[in-house]
Amino acid sequence: MATTTAKINYLKIAPRKVRLLANTLKGLSVQEAEAQLLLRLQRSAKPLLKLIRSAVANAKNQKMDSSKLFVASLLVNQGPMLKRFLPRAQGRATPIHKKMSHVVLVLKEAEGAFASRFVINPPVKKEKAKKEIKRPKMEEVRKETPKEKAGFFKRIFQRKSV
Repeated sequence: MATTTAKINYLKIAPRKVRLLANTLKGLSVQEAEAQLLLRLQRSAKPLLKLIRSAVANAKNQKMDSSKLFVASLLVNQGPMLKRFLPRAQGRATPIHKKMSHVVLVLKEAEGAFASRFVINPPVKKEKAKKEIKRPKMEEVRKETPKEKAGFFKRIFQRKSV
């Protein structure tokens, strides 16, 4: 059986949160796993989807059939931890551990092709409608405004009373 791998190192999400989603994908076909990740709301779904698509691209470069691929293993290991401190009352400090993950995905090629249950369409980019605003040129503005100067008394007595 042919295999292909893809990795994410230093993913800034805690490994426990990534494992929650990764464990649901083990053993699924690539298309099924992609459909699962597209519908998930967790923050780790987007990087895992990107990882699966990267592994499929690696498999295509190795002349493997993408319809036969399935998720053989998905390992989530702990990466380095950033240690920060939050100041608290009376001169104390509370430690904050910002954890990172290393994710390794292994795809294998099955003997038979999986039945495609989903059609995953790539997102369509919408074109922005350009609104053309006609702005008059400075020469046209100058020609339209009258050049009469208001006198001192006219300016004073047109003001609103305070």
